[in-house]
Amino acid sequence: MQTLLFSRIALMAWFMLIAWPMGSFGQEPPGDPQNGKILYEKHCANCHGEKGDGHGPDTQFLMVQPANFHSLSSRSKTDEELMSIITYGSTFSPMHGWADRLTEEERWDILRYIRLLAPF
Repeated sequence: MQTLLFSRIALMAWFMLIAWPMGSFGQEPPGDPQNGKILYEKHCANCHGEKGDGHGPDTQFLMVQPANFHSLSSRSKTDEELMSIITYGSTFSPMHGWADRLTEEERWDILRYIRLLAPF
């Protein structure tokens, strides 16, 4: 009985050991940062700034300042969290959603570019 249990545990450990390296080779995240740069400059830089620091020329007109992508709170957001904000906007802020103006692919492009400006 113990031999059978040990064999099963050893077999499971062997499978886990073989499968473990596969998880470390994830897919490339979606989005094209080069296209994202073009879209960011057109739609985002006026508020978030060219460098993503939240100091765009339109900030003088805003009561709530835009996100600084270099801040810890922005950099620590997951891609899914950022994508949700880009898609649906942010409550109690001037950040509106872009789902009606940009395709999902374009929103991922912008997200990829933001990650280049301020890595995760």
